[in-house]
Amino acid sequence: MKRQPERNQGTVRPGSSRPTVGSLAVPERARQTLDALMQAYPGAECALVHRNPWELLCATILSAQCTDKRVNMVTPELFARCPDAAAMANAEPEAVEDIIRSTGFYREKTRSLIAMSQDIVNRFGGRVPETMEELVTLRGVARKTANVVLGTGFGKNEGVVVDTHIGRLARRLGWTAETDPVKVERDLMALFPRELWTVLGHTLILHGRTICEARKPRCGECPVAAACPSAVNGSESGWKHGRKVG
Repeated sequence: MKRQPERNQGTVRPGSSRPTVGSLAVPERARQTLDALMQAYPGAECALVHRNPWELLCATILSAQCTDKRVNMVTPELFARCPDAAAMANAEPEAVEDIIRSTGFYREKTRSLIAMSQDIVNRFGGRVPETMEELVTLRGVARKTANVVLGTGFGKNEGVVVDTHIGRLARRLGWTAETDPVKVERDLMALFPRELWTVLGHTLILHGRTICEARKPRCGECPVAAACPSAVNGSESGWKHGRKVG
């Protein structure tokens, strides 16, 4: 499927600039590591194709236990059938299920999409709310999803998205020892200033998909292996099944 070029995938709005680590108050090793990663992935952005915050919210709900690539394959038809919250709120569940079936857990996701859209129509006048406090009251929306919408959809750094890639990399880089996403987010928010929270997430996700994979990270190709406490002699030889050994 060809990418739809009119959809905005970036976190940087027209007239704005991507934040840089620069002289921000970040501990030296973390500053150097993130700076190197941002230079390695200067175009890091949300991979979910969307045109507005509502489409991003729907796509993020669909991305649970599913790849972004698969979500991007089903959303064009979904948004053609349901172009806004009002249309989704009144959609026939069976029609939505048929479209999103390949994303997995399609019945649960359909319930979330319809209920969330009904909330937006009935409580927020058809517009996606722009605060964390309001977003997490929508059915099917928790903090991670709200962080995606706020950071990418509205350009607001209210928190750090913590998915499996970010949690894994944060631990490997020595930025946290936690496994609970809420605690990982807390540690990352304490380590990096607000200006970097959204781009930090995009950068780590892209690095996790490209080089620092779960089962076999390619440390020999990693731009920050020298600063990574989990790397073994700059190669992947010290890793087995995603864990450091030896």
